[in-house]
Amino acid sequence: MKKIGKYMLVLFLVMGLVLSVTACGQQDESTEGDKEGAKGEPQEEVVLKVGTEPTFPPFEVLDPKTDKIMGFDIDLIEAIAAESGYKVEVQDLGFDALIPALQSGTIDIIASGMTITDERKEQIDFTAPYINAGLALAVAEGNTDIKSVEDLKGKKVSVQIGTTGAIKAEELKEQGIVKEVKIYDTVDVVMAEVARGTVDASINDLPVTLEYINKGHTEIKIVGDPMTSEEYGFAVAKGKEDLLKKLDDGLKKVIESGKYAELLEKYNLPESSQPK
Repeated sequence: MKKIGKYMLVLFLVMGLVLSVTACGQQDESTEGDKEGAKGEPQEEVVLKVGTEPTFPPFEVLDPKTDKIMGFDIDLIEAIAAESGYKVEVQDLGFDALIPALQSGTIDIIASGMTITDERKEQIDFTAPYINAGLALAVAEGNTDIKSVEDLKGKKVSVQIGTTGAIKAEELKEQGIVKEVKIYDTVDVVMAEVARGTVDASINDLPVTLEYINKGHTEIKIVGDPMTSEEYGFAVAKGKEDLLKKLDDGLKKVIESGKYAELLEKYNLPESSQPK
């Protein structure tokens, strides 16, 4: 009986070991199955970082009450992102810092009333145009001497850093028309210098200048015809073809849905602002 007892004990130990190994194997399979199940679950929405310079109404501006960046560009890029399955996170950057931030990967998209130019297209890629705009010449309300670009001979003009208005002013200076170009960081300062008489005129985007006046700044006025015809585009870093296509597709859907027209009306932009 003692011998049989020993054999039975050994048998029980062996059977226990087999059951333990089997159970561990089943647990591993179950864990792996859980991992696969987790992989199969819907992933969280991708959040894209959008860079903007929020002193450019009605396209982007900081709401003093909520401290939130708002405007036509912000509403539009959010609508486009929603159509493409993205969310956006808006960041406040200086205008001249936007392209470097995009190139370094600090942000994913520029949405900041940026005019599409050949020079910029060498550094970044643009979506299809989303706004038709142009440059306007603005002077103090009481100024009767300046009526067009031809009257800028020997005059000082103010512009915002990094803008096509700044480029145009420098061209006029090289041509011997403008005497001096004063460059500032934000549009409100550009316009304020005109009102103060520190400069004789400003060169800036037409919709933005109009918005500034419509907000009650009647101390300045626009003179002459638009100096140029320009188009704004959202921008992504070179090589981001996938993102660029999704943004273009999203813009098309937003226009077709009627949302784009609603935004034009919300921000008092004329229908002619929509690219053909």
